[in-house]
Amino acid sequence: MKKKALSLLLASTMVVSLAACGGNNDASNDSASTSSGTTSSDNSGSSSSDSSSSGDSASGEYVLTDVKIMVNGTVNSVKQETEAQQTNRDAFIPQLEAAVGEAIGHEINIEFEVASHSDYAGYVGRMFVSEQYPDVMIMSADMLKQYESTGLLWDMADAYANAEFQSRLQLPGINENLKDSQGHLYGFAPTYGNGCVTYVKQAWLDNLGINGDDIKTYDDFYNMLVRFSTEDPDGNGIDGDTYGFISAGLIGSEAPWINYVAEFWQGAYPSILQGEDGVWYDGFQTDEAKEALLRLQKAYKEGVIDPDSFTAGTKDAREKWFGAEQSGSAGVFTYWAGTWYQNLANNLEKNGVDNEVYELAPIAEITNTFGGYLNREAPVWVILDDGDGDDSREQAIFTAILDTMLDGDKVQTLWTYGPEGIAWSTEAEEFSLYPDDPDKRKDYSYQDGEFHMRPGLEDPNILAVKNHLDPALTISPLTNGYVSSTDLQDISNKFFTDHCVDAPSSPSSDTYSERSAEIIDARDVVIAEVVVNGGDVDAAMQKYVSDVGSLVDQILEELNSAE
Repeated sequence: MKKKALSLLLASTMVVSLAACGGNNDASNDSASTSSGTTSSDNSGSSSSDSSSSGDSASGEYVLTDVKIMVNGTVNSVKQETEAQQTNRDAFIPQLEAAVGEAIGHEINIEFEVASHSDYAGYVGRMFVSEQYPDVMIMSADMLKQYESTGLLWDMADAYANAEFQSRLQLPGINENLKDSQGHLYGFAPTYGNGCVTYVKQAWLDNLGINGDDIKTYDDFYNMLVRFSTEDPDGNGIDGDTYGFISAGLIGSEAPWINYVAEFWQGAYPSILQGEDGVWYDGFQTDEAKEALLRLQKAYKEGVIDPDSFTAGTKDAREKWFGAEQSGSAGVFTYWAGTWYQNLANNLEKNGVDNEVYELAPIAEITNTFGGYLNREAPVWVILDDGDGDDSREQAIFTAILDTMLDGDKVQTLWTYGPEGIAWSTEAEEFSLYPDDPDKRKDYSYQDGEFHMRPGLEDPNILAVKNHLDPALTISPLTNGYVSSTDLQDISNKFFTDHCVDAPSSPSSDTYSERSAEIIDARDVVIAEVVVNGGDVDAAMQKYVSDVGSLVDQILEELNSAE
């Protein structure tokens, strides 16, 4: 097993947790693990998790009876912060165990650990330091590039090629593109990446007589923000008590970095990337990045950006945007396409706020630079390699967890929608949303055998939407006819598809894997100094070069000299 200065990598990932915008305040639960954890049997960096207390059967096949899965906040049905979430979890896990057990032919115990969403990179780093390894876990594409050369992750190329879902695969390129130059596959993406679009409150546009279709350039966009922050867009009779824009950080905590603030970064990509000529370079050390920092500085100084944007996590930003108290809120919020378009509208309605949301097409400067909004590299599932030289245990994990995730039927339905009888049902039933409000009341009636979503446990006036897999994004579709999407989801998915391009590929080199967090930390210092403190951009950038310039040069040399 390759170790490649693993201690440096783990130390650097811990730095990410301190530097990441948004802090540790998302909807996920840091302490959701239901066991005391598992411990490696040695210090080699390999996983020999006690949670997989399995062995060989009489036929010689490895029998996986226990598996530990670590996830971030993107698997809704295993959260347990509230009573409603716990009820959902208590139903989901036994149903998943039963469905997976049926698929693999024997009982299996599945344990979930839910890590912090906004600090996931740091959480993962601390997990590896403590050697409390799960068997399978979620990683971002950027994290995958950092860890795939460490020897910690299992090469699943053969398992993927022979997976049962291959017969139904519709987007093979997603995972083929994840393979390294030697054909190794260390992460599996069940969906394509998706991305963010810019949402604007239609009522605010209407109140100020602004036509969203007229917002075509950055000047148009910025003038709209100024009016939102100086006039009375929320109609409460007070000028200047609102903001134009709020975001979850002034830069993302993972690739594609600029997706929450695309209009401000527009012509810049503040990370190491590959040019059209094939040469890798540091996009943060460009004139375009300096111009982006000055745009953000101006907007921050003039009050068109909510100052909470510097430290806000995704949960904080979105709740402030759709909150019942619109004084202090903002008119513009850039967030995920598809399901979240429906979620944002639902939460505005829930809070008594006009829920019509306008999707803003990419401004000219974004289109001219990238071609549209950025479709991120897909998040992946990885399996920890136990380092014993025998693939049977890892293959059993792949078969039980990843192959069944796209079975087209029972297991995939659970990963997509959550527990049966709570999030969705096929039984005959009638119910109403907002039953006591004649203006909002919506009545539903279903026959026996008709698939439908049910009222959510957190808010019975909103239908449950999805658990983890977005049915519109999966690489292999459900085959049981259990397809549920709203008009808004369909509109937003099409809107994003019509206006997106693939984000730049993340770099992969030994030094980048081990020390990229130092660069991210230095970059965040520049953003804080220039944007928040109003400092000189050239002086701040010179400090960046002084602090990490030689490190960046070393990474670029590795990338550009690679075959």
